[in-house]
Amino acid sequence: MDLDIFFMREAIREAKKAEKEDEVPIGCVIIKDNKILARAHNQTLKRNDPTAHAEILAIRKVGNKLRNYRLASCSMYVTIEPCPMCAGALIWARIKKVIYGASDKKAGSCGSVINIVHNRKFNHIVEVKNGILGAECAGLLQRFFRKKR
Repeated sequence: MDLDIFFMREAIREAKKAEKEDEVPIGCVIIKDNKILARAHNQTLKRNDPTAHAEILAIRKVGNKLRNYRLASCSMYVTIEPCPMCAGALIWARIKKVIYGASDKKAGSCGSVINIVHNRKFNHIVEVKNGILGAECAGLLQRFFRKKR
């Protein structure tokens, strides 16, 4: 099996946990040497914290696990394109690569709306790969918001 698909399926599992908690279904895993170091899903409502996005929570877990805020040898799989806050965190954490499923036409900051992670004025450039299981990832979000309306 393709490793990108394997790890994105793990991120989708996390997104489904968020959905069960009535959170926006976004999930994330961070890997190093093809091993998952952290899993997270959105918990903004549960924590009453607008920064409790899956990406931020996973970065915090890995930083604590590795006892280092620089995660240069790590890659992130996330079900939707990171927002500006999360894209900034990718830069500060020095994440090597982000692989995301669905593009975000409203807040995507890895190329859809803006491209924070490729801005040469910052001290780190994050590699980006998109579209991995994109239709499945987008479908999770579409179904969730359809139920809400």
